[in-house]
Amino acid sequence: MDKSEKKETYNKEALMRETIRLATENVERGGGPFGAIIADKKGQIVATGVNQVAVNNDPTAHAEIEAIQKAAAELKTFNLSGYDIYASCEPCPMCLGAIYWAHIDRLFYANTKEDAQKAGFDDSFIYKEMALEPSNRRLFSERMLGEEAFKTFENWISKKDKTIY
Repeated sequence: MDKSEKKETYNKEALMRETIRLATENVERGGGPFGAIIADKKGQIVATGVNQVAVNNDPTAHAEIEAIQKAAAELKTFNLSGYDIYASCEPCPMCLGAIYWAHIDRLFYANTKEDAQKAGFDDSFIYKEMALEPSNRRLFSERMLGEEAFKTFENWISKKDKTIY
């Protein structure tokens, strides 16, 4: 779209319906039942994403991640303050973390994590694992070379021209 063209604007319900439509079409194409949209406060769509986990053999190819990556590239910034995300389902822990890291202002979602569980997408074990001490998690974890690694953080702390994110 060229810069002189006016983008279409949508209200919140229309944005959510479009998100649900993306998710539905994605199922028909062999993808997962998830869609996401990043929109500005005027209701203009900046980027969309759909779940491509099975299609791309990529466990991180969730709809919200795809939409965030596209929006950041389109806007040429990693800080998506001032934008909203619409998700066809309450985000999983990975996607929720990405939404926070992207500084997105508001999250709107349709299905709940309980709805996702009924459809075979149960993230509750991840939430439970995250609350545990690393030594008590199902995934073996061992801290190594912490003092040596902290020197990298010291370099970051003293860097005068760093970009804070």
